[in-house]
Amino acid sequence: MNTMLIHCLFLGLALALSHSAPPNLDMMMADMGHDHSHDGHDHAHDGHDHAHDGHDHASEGHAHVHDGQDHVHGVTGHDHVHDGHVHHHADHEHVAQIDRCEAVEFDAIVPDASGVPLFFKGDFMWRGFHGPSELINGSYKELIEQHAELGKINAALSMIAEDSDKHVFFLLNDKVFSYHDQTLEAGNPKAFSEVFPGIPKHVDAAVECPKGECVRDTVIFFKGCEVFHYETQTKKVKSSHWTHMPNCTSALRWQNNYYCFHGNQFTKFHPVTGSVTGTYPKDARDYFMKCPNFGLLSNHTERERCSHVPLDAIASDGLERAVAFRGNYFLREDETHRDGWHASLVSEAFKEVQSDAEAVFSHARLLYIVKDNKVFAYKSGEQYQLVEGYPKTLQEELGMEGPLDATFVCGDYSILHVIKGQQMFDIELSVSPRAVVHEARLPFPKVDGAMCGPNGIRVFVGAEYFEYKTPKLLAYSRMRPQAHKITLEMFGCDH
Repeated sequence: MNTMLIHCLFLGLALALSHSAPPNLDMMMADMGHDHSHDGHDHAHDGHDHAHDGHDHASEGHAHVHDGQDHVHGVTGHDHVHDGHVHHHADHEHVAQIDRCEAVEFDAIVPDASGVPLFFKGDFMWRGFHGPSELINGSYKELIEQHAELGKINAALSMIAEDSDKHVFFLLNDKVFSYHDQTLEAGNPKAFSEVFPGIPKHVDAAVECPKGECVRDTVIFFKGCEVFHYETQTKKVKSSHWTHMPNCTSALRWQNNYYCFHGNQFTKFHPVTGSVTGTYPKDARDYFMKCPNFGLLSNHTERERCSHVPLDAIASDGLERAVAFRGNYFLREDETHRDGWHASLVSEAFKEVQSDAEAVFSHARLLYIVKDNKVFAYKSGEQYQLVEGYPKTLQEELGMEGPLDATFVCGDYSILHVIKGQQMFDIELSVSPRAVVHEARLPFPKVDGAMCGPNGIRVFVGAEYFEYKTPKLLAYSRMRPQAHKITLEMFGCDH
């Protein structure tokens, strides 16, 4: 157990004896029981366990597996991953993937200028809540160029700069790299002490806290159990010890909430006081990424309601019950459940679809699901029954090709609104063959889902939804209405 951790532990015990016990002290004590070797964090070559013998060798090259990473080597030369770095030997192609569903402890998490969360580990990164890993050097090559000298990314944060644009800052050792639109700004990297005077280098995590959520525009830095509030305008620093909190290896501001990530778990905290309310820690794989084979023993309804992973599709099922699809599960409004929603497997209710619905809509008391250029029609009831003659091809059913982003029908109208990219197509369902009768351009480059209900239209984009009174307003409004939080305002979650 290192000196930083012992220091935090004794501070926590002193607080417990002199004051009322801090929130989640039992969680802190359990967390402090682990063997840490580096500023309170457990590091074993950045989470990689290396065995140089015992690989399976094929006659034409080698296939290696390290800690959930698949490595494919060509006939000559070898690539190895050490401490999160890819080392290339000889001239052959190397393919490496890290599966973040395998309990990855991230080095840093930060939203990009478009609000898409980026997750970093070693030389790898992930964009958004699902998808494979990619090498950092494809987007932030300067970080990798100085990786050997400076080490891994310590922390990252996103802030509005003087030019009113959002900039992403990466902290590596005693250097700060500032990027605008994935381009390293002139004069960077800069010395850490120049950008954030009064803050010790080698921090574990950092997160921005704008005025209104903090008293002034602030950056919160974590180093062991020490927390530093740095006011960006005055450059004043206030330090404190949050001994009730786990040691954060990355931090994220998401949907105006603040999250400390530690191991493969996270804890929501108040940015000023550090107080923790609710049941934490929670597993990040339940809420911040799409892991189809994870969480078989978790609360499916809790996870699907409160996951920050974007929805795949949403609609009314023809009986005035909303159904929302995400991966292997779907949520259905159910007044018999306390939270109003209940999660079920798609494969159990819609066995022909299995998972990953592309778009859904209801018409004439039937629920239509679009997937892989096919349309499945189901009779709505206690059990969903596939209509005879389905599935049909998308071209046969709607007179167009996929993929589709969203579909919706309003009330008893016979117009189906189909969204593909930034275009919305209107299709008259009462005629045959069906064809597009109107086309409009939307104010969104891409949407995840859309539905029409008694109060109008909801368009789902990432973790938010936007409301419009009519399809015409959606089609011709150039100003976006107020954004609503899906997990908070629709599903009633607390994080």
